[in-house]
Amino acid sequence: MTDENKAAETVSADEKLDSAGAAGAGASGVANDSCAAGAAGAAGATPSPKRCRRKVTAVVATVAVVLVAAGAGFMVWHDQPSFCNAICHTPMDGYLTTYESTPGEAATDKWGNQVADASSMLAPVHAQEGITCVGCHVPQMSEQVTEGLGWLTGSYSVVQTADERFVPEEKSLSDLIAARGIASEAFCLNSGCHVNDDGSTMTRDDLVEKTSYMKRNPHVQEHGEVACSECHKAHRASTVYCSKCHSDATIPDGWISYKEAEALEPTAVE
Repeated sequence: MTDENKAAETVSADEKLDSAGAAGAGASGVANDSCAAGAAGAAGATPSPKRCRRKVTAVVATVAVVLVAAGAGFMVWHDQPSFCNAICHTPMDGYLTTYESTPGEAATDKWGNQVADASSMLAPVHAQEGITCVGCHVPQMSEQVTEGLGWLTGSYSVVQTADERFVPEEKSLSDLIAARGIASEAFCLNSGCHVNDDGSTMTRDDLVEKTSYMKRNPHVQEHGEVACSECHKAHRASTVYCSKCHSDATIPDGWISYKEAEALEPTAVE
């Protein structure tokens, strides 16, 4: 083979290599362009149903958490005395005032009358122990529905106080226990409230023993069953029921006689 033929074959081989390289580069470029186009298409395309479901789930979960937190906060507030005054009953101002009174100091009762010692009212005494309204007024659904409807329609009875305010009529112990279906004594004498030093639930006999030093023991049922609320008042000065008939009945400091209590009762508003 001549030198000229060898040179021609070398040039031909080099051209083939260059063509192959150019073809490979072109293929690579096409592939890259295809990937870019795919990425661009993916970015502008409508999200897949799976991705949409994830977003909806996240939104629903967030709303649920917010509602649960709001509900929990509402229930905590529901147990506070300020709730009764702010939401349920506009005329509850007088009741809230008694609850916020300080035992051992002069105060004002729910009817606007002066009380020599707030210790004679159960509300501030219980407040000192961290007991709120619902600790005694255990909310029952039937009661709340009735009271709620009464508040919305304005169909509840009130009395005008000494300081010209209007507050709901006083409820008896029978009214307070009706929806709960418990005995009157169980309203106070239960394991969650008044107990003996050894932790046992206090009974009527225990009360009789505690007040045995008094000339006329108020816990001895000489005249049949007398409800605790006849003497012990939550939002006004407690009254010695025995003094209705017995002038020599002992009246504790801050308490008032039966006749004094009668004179303080306001008149119902028609």
